[in-house]
Order: sequence, then structure tokens, then C-alpha cells
Amino acid sequence: MSRIGKLPIIIPQGVKVELDGNLLKVKGPKGELSQEIHPLVIVNIDDKEIKVDIRNKSNKNEKSLWGTFRKLIDNMVKGVTQGYQKQLEINGVGYKVNIEKDTLVLNVGYSHPVNFQLPKGIEASQEKNIITISGIDKQLVGEVSAKIRRIRKPEPYKGKGIKYVDEVIRRKQGKTNVKEG
Repeated sequence: MSRIGKLPIIIPQGVKVELDGNLLKVKGPKGELSQEIHPLVIVNIDDKEIKVDIRNKSNKNEKSLWGTFRKLIDNMVKGVTQGYQKQLEINGVGYKVNIEKDTLVLNVGYSHPVNFQLPKGIEASQEKNIITISGIDKQLVGEVSAKIRRIRKPEPYKGKGIKYVDEVIRRKQGKTNVKEG
């Protein structure tokens, strides 16, 4: 039995959930999200909660879908009410970022500035050397943050680069010039 899949999803006030065939739509104060539901997954919507179930509880593949779709629906409900955000930190001498409309202009040690186009539904803000990526889709926020980090990964010797705020970089010792004699 799926421990995550069995849990009901509480629908907060102001959130509207509709199931149209295999397409689940969630509308809330921050926006609207939709997800196609696998045919083997059963979604029951009451007035205050959503329950997810599967047809055959002995099939291993169906059991894996059970918890996955329950968590996807839960993330959609949380996204349209609270939203998601990730913070990235830029470390390095002369490294900086500017936000122009929906484009991040990153100066991170290359001979040219790197322009990163933000997708629709994602917002970015900057405070000193910290970039905050926010949106209602958890998967999209994580993907955009990972793409920005990939522009200049943090290096292990001086720690220069773009890293997550809560990420710990394992530092290496540089070369030493010790002569034995």
C-alpha cells in the first residue's frame, strides 16, 4: 500500500478543482494549473478533499503511479495557494546579475554577459547577490533554477559560481609548494 497515496488532499478555501476526463484543473488565487491524469489512477473530488486511488493494488507499476499522482496534485494545490520559490547565490569577484523585464543578464566571468530568458509563469527578483525564482509550478521553478545554476556551476577551490542558498560546496585544498629535503 502506498503511504503517500492513501493520504487525502485538503482543498483550501478559494481553490476550485475540476476533473474533465483525464485532465485535472486546479484554480486558485495565484493562478491555474492543469495535469493529465494516467488512466490507471482514479481521482475522487469531494467538496473539501481529493482522494487518489488505483484500480489494481497488487500491480507494482500502478502502485508507483498512486503516490506520484497524489503528490503532483498536492503540489498543484499548494502552488496555486502559496507558490514556490528557490534562491540562488552568486559568488565571485565582479559577478553580478541584472533583471530586465523577463530576462536575467548574468555577468559571471565570461567575456560576454549571459542572457537567460525566463519562461512564462516564472518571476525573478534580486537582492544584492541573491536571485529569487518564484512561480506556481514546482517543477518549472526547480527546472529554471537548475538551468541558471548550470550557467556557472560553483567550483570547489574558491567557491566561485552560482549555487543554491542552502547548498554546501565541498571545498578542496589548492596546490601546496612544500619541499622535502
